[in-house]
Amino acid sequence: MKQQWNVIGLMSGTSLDGVDLVYTSIFKENGEYSYQILNSETISYPKKWEDTLQNAFYSSEYKLKQLDKSYGVYLGEVVNEFIQNNSLKNIDFIASHGHTIFHKPNEGFTLQIGNGQQISNTTNLKVISDFRTQDVLLGGQGAPLVPIGDKLLFSEYDYCLNLGGFSNISFEKNNERIAFDICPVNIVLNYYAKQLGFNFDDKGEIAKSGNIDSNLLKALNSISFYSLPIPKSLGFEFVEAEIIPLINSFKLPVKDILRTFVAHISVKIVEQLKNSTSKKMLVTGGGAYNEFLIEEIKRLTNCNIIIPGNALIDFKEALIFAFLGVLRLENQINCLRSVTGANKNHSSGKIFT
Repeated sequence: MKQQWNVIGLMSGTSLDGVDLVYTSIFKENGEYSYQILNSETISYPKKWEDTLQNAFYSSEYKLKQLDKSYGVYLGEVVNEFIQNNSLKNIDFIASHGHTIFHKPNEGFTLQIGNGQQISNTTNLKVISDFRTQDVLLGGQGAPLVPIGDKLLFSEYDYCLNLGGFSNISFEKNNERIAFDICPVNIVLNYYAKQLGFNFDDKGEIAKSGNIDSNLLKALNSISFYSLPIPKSLGFEFVEAEIIPLINSFKLPVKDILRTFVAHISVKIVEQLKNSTSKKMLVTGGGAYNEFLIEEIKRLTNCNIIIPGNALIDFKEALIFAFLGVLRLENQINCLRSVTGANKNHSSGKIFT
């Protein structure tokens, strides 16, 4: 028996480049899942929303509760526009990641705003959201969540690497899925590119023109997070508290900062690719367009690096959140304890109608 769900997946990343929307069909046949991306789009944030989300980290609890609702309405409106523009007819539900404001799993909390009930009210569709909270309550990191999708939709690859605000990797080890955040990527590269008046370093051209500062590289490579055991995950707090002050203390030109940070990212990623000759690694996320970064990673490893088409580079995470929603509806496991460190595998996400 073949089952099919038509889902809109929603994702907003830490780098604040906009809301990723994907309209996808997820199929299940003989217990195996597959997918087809039918429509996809990134809606850039209006300046007002970009500023609001950037500064939400410093808001009071009351303001965050209001923001959760108003951002939910905004996401609903974005979805309505996406539906209208693409004349979408059959939609079983929306699966939304929301936008992360706080992520402190070791202190027992994580906050993704974008109220599911408000999205549902605005779109008149079923919504599945809040995928992380339950995992944190079960003692897990609440992240990363994408690895179950890597395991079930992208099993032909030995490694799945995402280069977004942060880099994370997932792979099978001793018949278990292992996944964790490696290091910051675009959240830092974009921060410094903006100091030169660019939203990002296009293809890594600015970094390519700089020089590596070996002292900064050594300092970055020896940050204590890197020696922590897995599971582990990163948030904006880590960048603000540890990375930016460290980089700024060296008082370097921006192009040298970018060049050094690309070297840092490459080293940290390649450290994870032990004995990787003849292994295949799928690379997605905005960093896959950073040609200089990809060249540097390739230079340091024998791993066969595969950059897919744009739809998968840009929308793999939104696609997998749609898939997480399907697993939640089926009451199938969508959070792996081997990945998050929770005390059990579970099916996570709240359903709003």
